Amino acid sequence: MTLKGRYWTLLWLLLFLGVALTVVSRQREAFATAARLSRLGEDRTALDARRADLEQQIRTATSRAVLVPRAERALGLQLPGSGNSTTLTVRGDPRPTP
Repeated sequence: MTLKGRYWTLLWLLLFLGVALTVVSRQREAFATAARLSRLGEDRTALDARRADLEQQIRTATSRAVLVPRAERALGLQLPGSGNSTTLTVRGDPRPTP
């Protein structure tokens, strides 16, 4: 049994529609993936900015300008002045002789 021309036309039309629907659905998924990727990129940028801010706060909190006054207040410590330190000099060879 041979197919007539109108059946071949219908078959090719259905094949074309199937391929077209496949292409459209893949493009729709690609657009959704691109939008999600864009949102994730924005989230990453925001998280990187937050991380930089927190690192700056850590550097500030652990700096000498913050820790020295805190130690002076809380522990009663003070930094030695230039007159409070003594330089020791050792004469000769510090290694014991055999």
